[in-house]
Amino acid sequence: QVEAYVTSYNRGDLDGICAVFAEDAVVEDPVGTPPRIGQAALREFFAVGVAAGARLTLDGPVRCAAGHAAFPFHVDLHWDGTDTRIDVIDVFAFDAHGKVTGMTAYFGPANMGAA
Repeated sequence: QVEAYVTSYNRGDLDGICAVFAEDAVVEDPVGTPPRIGQAALREFFAVGVAAGARLTLDGPVRCAAGHAAFPFHVDLHWDGTDTRIDVIDVFAFDAHGKVTGMTAYFGPANMGAA
C-alpha cells in the first residue's frame, strides 16, 4: 500500500490515493493536528496536496512490523508561492484486508524549507 500511495500521489491520482485507505480511516497529518476521519475528509485533505503538485520520494526502505509500516520520505510541492521540501516519516496501520486504517505523519517546522 505504501507503493500505491506514493505512486498515486506522484500521478496526481486522488482516487488512487483514497483507495489505499479504509472507509473509516483516521489521518493525523502532521501529528498534533485535528484528525481527518473517513473518505470524504481524506479526499478533501489529499486534494490540497494534489493541487499543490506534491511529489513524494522515499528516502529509505519501508519498515514493517505488527500490522504497521513506517517510511521516511520527502515531499516537494509549491506552497505559499514557494517551492518547498518537507521531510516526513509516515506510519500506516493496516486492517486485515490490507487497507490503511490510520496514518500519522511526523514532521515539524524544522523539517520544512525551500526546495
